[in-house]
Amino acid sequence: MLQLAQRVGRAKPSAIMLIAEKAKQLKAAGRDVISFSIGVPNFLPGEHVYAAARESLSHDSGQYGSNRGAEALLDAFLKHIEALGLTGYGRMNLSIGIGAKQVLYNLAEAMLDEGDEICFAAPFWTTYRDIADIVGAKANILHCGPEQNYKLIPAQLEEALKRKPKVFLFNNPSNPTGMVYTRDEIAALAEVLVKYPDTWIITDDIYNSMVFDGLGYHNFVHAKPELKDRLVFVDSLSKTYGMPGWRVGFIAGPESVAKAVTTLNSNHITSLPEVITAAAVAALSGPQDVPQAKCAEFAAKRDMVMAALNAIPGVVCPRPQGAFYAFPDISCAFGKRHGELAITDDVSFCAALLEAKGVACVPGSAFGEPRAMRISYTCPTAQLQPGLDRITQFFAELT
Repeated sequence: MLQLAQRVGRAKPSAIMLIAEKAKQLKAAGRDVISFSIGVPNFLPGEHVYAAARESLSHDSGQYGSNRGAEALLDAFLKHIEALGLTGYGRMNLSIGIGAKQVLYNLAEAMLDEGDEICFAAPFWTTYRDIADIVGAKANILHCGPEQNYKLIPAQLEEALKRKPKVFLFNNPSNPTGMVYTRDEIAALAEVLVKYPDTWIITDDIYNSMVFDGLGYHNFVHAKPELKDRLVFVDSLSKTYGMPGWRVGFIAGPESVAKAVTTLNSNHITSLPEVITAAAVAALSGPQDVPQAKCAEFAAKRDMVMAALNAIPGVVCPRPQGAFYAFPDISCAFGKRHGELAITDDVSFCAALLEAKGVACVPGSAFGEPRAMRISYTCPTAQLQPGLDRITQFFAELT
């Protein structure tokens, strides 16, 4: 019998997309559904981005582009990261991909051989575990529960790095929790990282422009510049600029890594299309009023979400300070019922919430924390409070 490659059997469909698809089906069937499931920003970029795309189409060359990325886009990204305090990089330190997900997959292919270890904290973005499984790497998952605000602490990192993992993958601000590491917390983790020079560091920081409360974005190289020689910074246009469908991701890191990722590009994606490149340059280089306004809007929505969750007896939710997610511990509902629906875990909780109240959330087990669920609060403001009210009512009706 003909067989597929073993790695295909290790690949899993996105749990987030499965929930989103279920919500879409219920809507199509006429149900009133409010979706807090998929992590899309739900706004569009400024008009200058569309103007640049239209202008590009008017003189399209129809040719292949650079495997690394067009020089204009590389230069725009350099200015972007310099504003974040990531200095001393040149074009040869960069590479562009079809969104951050494809960039992360490229990095896994470039850095990890079968059996190598990669470590990262849980809760984690679902793709981290999936990519590790596909490339045959061993994932050492460092559990960070709500009792420690879903944040990795130095002692945990130290124990993990003693195992000499090939890669340490770090996410700040966090998807799914919305937690943001302070300057002091980053500095404390960096103190540990400098002691283990044989481990690559990847910082997946695509929400770096969505930080609330004046906390600011901080990277390990700010605290320990010597880490720059083995650290890869990952960014994306998707969340900051309302451009998830445009699929533009970036890395900045050592030349050897950027060269490897560029070589992999040459073997599959070749390059970004000209029109996408033009739009990306405009997003990075043009007015920043739209992302700045949306960051303020998301902070206000965060406050609405926290007010609702904090009023529900038994629910615990560390206060997110970035991205657009909340990640409440809902385990107080386990062992209860909503009408005929038994709630035994996070999956049955989210299924019952969707069935009974038409609210779609993603079970926390998809992110490595089965006591919780993820709320993505990017829906229109007019839907947010009604959706939160439905969650409150659901808890009140549990027996």
